[in-house]
Amino acid sequence: MTLEEAQKQVDTWIQTVGVRYFSELTNMAMLTEEVGEVARIIARRYGEQSEKESDKQKDLGDEMADVLFVLICLANQTGINLTEALEKNMQKKSIRDAERHHNNPKLKN
Repeated sequence: MTLEEAQKQVDTWIQTVGVRYFSELTNMAMLTEEVGEVARIIARRYGEQSEKESDKQKDLGDEMADVLFVLICLANQTGINLTEALEKNMQKKSIRDAERHHNNPKLKN
């Protein structure tokens, strides 16, 4: 699925199942909440915190998909074409960081 297809699919779902988009502010709060759920899993599964038994069944991919869904909602609401935005962002990073990471001693093995 392309980003354009994802944006269309989310919009169709919102219009048919979700009734309407939540406000941008509500979706921003929901995005923050969903990112927090991803952070919780990563901190416990890959970080130093111990993982509670109830957290071991949580699906990291599903939680990341929740983040993506709300981000797509926000993009749709604000008229952002995510394909164009990501392409532009990758070009910016490629120019700005062309040598930066290669010259970073912290990234050397």
